[in-house]
Amino acid sequence: VPRNYDPTLHPFEVPREYVRALNATKLERVFAKPFLASLDGHRDGVNCLAKHPKSLATVLSGACDGEVRIWNLTKRKCIRTIQAHEGFVRGICTRFCGTSFFTVGDDKTVKQWKMDGPGYGEEEEPLHTILGKTVYTGIDHHWKEPVFATCGQQVDIWDEQRTSPICSMTWGFDSISSVKFNPIETFLLGSCASDRNIVLYDMRQATPLKKVILDMRTNTICWNPMEAFIFTAANEDYNLYTFDMRALDTPVMVHMDHVPAVLDMDYSPTGKEFVSASFDKSVRIFPLDKSRSREVYHTKRMQHVICVKWTSDSKYIMCGSDEMNIRLWKANASEKLGVLTSREKAAKDYNQKLKEKFQHHPHIKRIARHRHLPKSIYSQIQEQRIMKEARRRK
Repeated sequence: VPRNYDPTLHPFEVPREYVRALNATKLERVFAKPFLASLDGHRDGVNCLAKHPKSLATVLSGACDGEVRIWNLTKRKCIRTIQAHEGFVRGICTRFCGTSFFTVGDDKTVKQWKMDGPGYGEEEEPLHTILGKTVYTGIDHHWKEPVFATCGQQVDIWDEQRTSPICSMTWGFDSISSVKFNPIETFLLGSCASDRNIVLYDMRQATPLKKVILDMRTNTICWNPMEAFIFTAANEDYNLYTFDMRALDTPVMVHMDHVPAVLDMDYSPTGKEFVSASFDKSVRIFPLDKSRSREVYHTKRMQHVICVKWTSDSKYIMCGSDEMNIRLWKANASEKLGVLTSREKAAKDYNQKLKEKFQHHPHIKRIARHRHLPKSIYSQIQEQRIMKEARRRK
């Protein structure tokens, strides 16, 4: 047999790489410790979260007792508390410049607050208060102009300087649960109502554009920050539906893994993935083009997760839940935080490539996919499977 003694030609290259990929996959599961911190201080369930557009460390949260808190994530402390509303804080959003933020509550008011606390001897007062006729259920701010939208019985577009809406838009008669501005085509907005429909509006025409009706109610929608036409809807039927606005007949992708209703979702700044929060007390991360989640987060103490946000540096996930805590998670469960040396970086990249190369080998696939679930979720998934199989047989 002619032999080539060239040291660059490894005779066992693939088996060696396979073993390395297997070890890298196992180590990834060993180091998967996603939970970072719990921010406690609220005296009631956390109902809504908002990110600061300019500062990564600042997060705002509104609770069910009308209290709004501003948190510093680096110190993991609450830096300011405002008693904003009577009853629930239904929605909270920041202005695009980060100088102020808006809240809406069950007391039929919209309030604008300064982002910085009051000076020495000043009272904690809102900058503006708008008294509405009905309860507002959600609010979102335009990404570039001093305009914001609220929803309740209809979608109202407001100018910051005026106390009455510029225009009100409605299609059918039902309460609308959430409204979101498109971050790219900034004059488009979407809303979802409790009569199972999702309506898209155009601010320039002051009319509704399109409507899609699903089988069950949609709790919230979120626009993709990178692709202007794509949005995802979090539905009561345990699924998330990604739609292309130009063709609403069928969803682009159906994301299935949650067991009860999906309550909230948020895109990562890269637009490649999104995180969803569910009534089943867990948080899941889905790739945009996959129907199954790549990651599920849960703790023993965490109850129904009501709101979730992906931070603007794409590294962390925050979720607010029923038992009054805001939890901070890593977006990549096994990622090492802090400064990496060049050798660590090289090793990480090499391992990542190996895992991608061998990801479809059964043994590696099984290890990478395996997650421990709470017993309640596990048993519900089995039950769902049986029901689905029965429907298919029938």
